[in-house]
Amino acid sequence: MFGIRTVLRSAAAARTGIARTATKPSSVLAQRRMYSEQPEETYEQFTNRYVKFFENVDDQFELQRGLNNCFAYDLVPDVAICEAALRAARRIDDFSTAVRVFEALQIKVDKQSQYEDYLQALKPVKDELGLLTKEELGFK
Repeated sequence: MFGIRTVLRSAAAARTGIARTATKPSSVLAQRRMYSEQPEETYEQFTNRYVKFFENVDDQFELQRGLNNCFAYDLVPDVAICEAALRAARRIDDFSTAVRVFEALQIKVDKQSQYEDYLQALKPVKDELGLLTKEELGFK
């Protein structure tokens, strides 16, 4: 019923029809995609969000999950976030996570001088809570 020429002709017509529609600007292709309707979060909003989060932490899992999420961003957390995380670690009696906050800061900063600035800013909290860094505990 269908000859080979008819099938080839209809296939060629279908191909050229698709090619013509693909090169024409259509309203579907010209639409701008909006994957997220939310405005970008500022650094202050980020800081406030994580400070509130760490103030309400009740267990080790939530503390470590919050630290993982916070340090996953492409920025170094503010001193206020680190202070809230350290207080949360001591509140739930998790000394090892408190030490790891300092370790994560050391890895996250670009220069050793920045890490020393963080240590200086967090020194009152560190002394108040009786915390030590990995280096002060004798580890390299």
